[in-house]
Amino acid sequence: MKAVAQRVSRAAVQVDGVTIGEIGAGFVLLVGVEHADTDAEAEALADKLLGLRVFGDAEGNMNRSLRDVGGAVLVVSQFTLLAALRRGRRPSFTAAAPPEMAEPLVDAVVARIGSAGVEVATGRFGARMEVELVNDGPVTVLFDIVDGRVR
Repeated sequence: MKAVAQRVSRAAVQVDGVTIGEIGAGFVLLVGVEHADTDAEAEALADKLLGLRVFGDAEGNMNRSLRDVGGAVLVVSQFTLLAALRRGRRPSFTAAAPPEMAEPLVDAVVARIGSAGVEVATGRFGARMEVELVNDGPVTVLFDIVDGRVR
């Protein structure tokens, strides 16, 4: 599983011109699911994100987590994170899991974050989405999760 978390002051996702999810301060989390991924990778991603200390404390140092600041998460499935660019100019997405496997694992990430008491909004799996966000910092963190562990 690969993911990108961007710290934001606000974010929203629209499908067909209708806002289906929005948050204030927190993270936009783009999630790409690979063929070998399981619930272990979904749990590891959610847990690492929840504890990630990239929010400022009273001195402005990145010492606070999402839970510490009462932040929210906007989760968007993003199979293009798994693009292979080794040959030619058109990316290959063969590393991406099929939708019937990927959607439940993205849902598992959402459920794990929500069960921690954090507000979670989502995009719509498989839809063409427009994601608007205001980067805060900017702070962007890449996740590569293999065998239930973040690498």
